[in-house]
Amino acid sequence: MKVVVTGGTGFVGKRLAKIKPDWIYLSSKDYDLVSTEDCKRMYQELQPDAVIHMAGKVGGIKANNSRPAEFHYLNTMINTNVVHQGYLHGVKRILAALSTCTFPNVAKEYPLTEKDILSGPPEKTNLSYGYSKRSLYIQIDSYRKQYGLDYSTFCPSNIYGPEDNFDYDSSHFVPALIRKFYEASDRDVLEFWGTGKALRQEIYVDDLAKIIPILLEKHHSAVPVIVSPHENFSILEMINILREQLDKDVQIRFNDKLAGQFRKDGSNEYLLNLIGDFEFTPFAEGVKKAYEWYEENRGINGE
Repeated sequence: MKVVVTGGTGFVGKRLAKIKPDWIYLSSKDYDLVSTEDCKRMYQELQPDAVIHMAGKVGGIKANNSRPAEFHYLNTMINTNVVHQGYLHGVKRILAALSTCTFPNVAKEYPLTEKDILSGPPEKTNLSYGYSKRSLYIQIDSYRKQYGLDYSTFCPSNIYGPEDNFDYDSSHFVPALIRKFYEASDRDVLEFWGTGKALRQEIYVDDLAKIIPILLEKHHSAVPVIVSPHENFSILEMINILREQLDKDVQIRFNDKLAGQFRKDGSNEYLLNLIGDFEFTPFAEGVKKAYEWYEENRGINGE
């Protein structure tokens, strides 16, 4: 089966390529998927049997909050083109990545389950990105119903690890945390967004890369499968985990700005019932690996 991966040279794509080197990994330099004509050309030239769709405009809370129109437009156009042109070109299998940002800001019960995906609006700092991902979920479900296609989605929690984006202006929390600690000297004061109380599930990138091929093989329903580890730490707890590992004498301060969603932890019960037992990388182990990678490769991505 010829499998094409959009967003294939991005963070997850780079790690996925180590596991599935025979798949075709695309970047925006190959095809601009915002353009309908370029998306058509992609399907005509490559004629894939299946598409792993991970292309999109992504960023941390600061980028999402300051450039909402950009995030909404680019993601909506990319998603719409990939799915619709896939249908027009006879592609029977698409597996598309959503995000836990798709889920409501506040839920009646936690952890979230797949049935909660449309039960309330996303958190306001991620509203544009969240709704663009909701639109992708609805589009996939619609094409399943009307055309009988084997199109499905999955929702990974926050992703971190080697080869992440460590640029302060566009990175997520964990890579920013790693860079701050790398650059810090003893007795420095490190400032972070929010209050430190927000809860987050962080999945190690290689864990997700191992799970994606299994989902391609086994996930054939409309359920937006949540892909998350068991651990659910506060921002402060994650900071302290890395601080203790590095034994750095630094102080931590929060600016009370852009605190974001308080919690969005998802249940992995459906996932594990689908793929079987899976050993997730503990955060303490994964963040140490990510820090060591940055220490050895700083400047490659995000400086």
